[in-house]
Amino acid sequence: MSYCRAIDTMTADRKALHQAYHDHQYGFPIHDDNELFCRLVLEINQAGLSWETILKKEAGFRKAYDNFDIPTVAAYTDADRDRLLADAGIIRNRLKINAAIENARTILLLQKEYGSFEKWLEHHHPKTKEEWVKVFKKTFRFTGGEIVNEFLMSIGFLPGAHSTDCAVYANVLESKPVWAIVRVARQDLQS
Repeated sequence: MSYCRAIDTMTADRKALHQAYHDHQYGFPIHDDNELFCRLVLEINQAGLSWETILKKEAGFRKAYDNFDIPTVAAYTDADRDRLLADAGIIRNRLKINAAIENARTILLLQKEYGSFEKWLEHHHPKTKEEWVKVFKKTFRFTGGEIVNEFLMSIGFLPGAHSTDCAVYANVLESKPVWAIVRVARQDLQS
């Protein structure tokens, strides 16, 4: 079975860590707002670090951020910020922690207006990476070009999560609604 080059070239211990994410999460649509928020927080925290670091700390993030329950995180206080800054199970960066809390509050507003975070994303789809970056920078905190690109690739809104000859690529396509497949195919042709 052929996988993306990055997976194929990893050592056995690294491959074990990355394989489940690669095979069952990366590029697949997420329909749960808390999980979309989780992925956004993880991508923000990856900035300047390796994805491997984030995968190793994912359980710590889930515990520290109340399993990414959006209303709970949106209600965090200064005491919660201090707790997170002291938690060695996550990335202890004040800007990234503040972004998670503020972004949870923003998602609550988006849910009121659009019904869900996912529907807000669908409302703006399709866009180019550059267009998405503008929308995210206007809407969220700590969302530069690479963060936005990786977040949207990881949830199937931008192409590129898997090479077309990767065994998982077909599974990703099968998991998407028809409207998304047509848009991804168009984006693949344009890039």
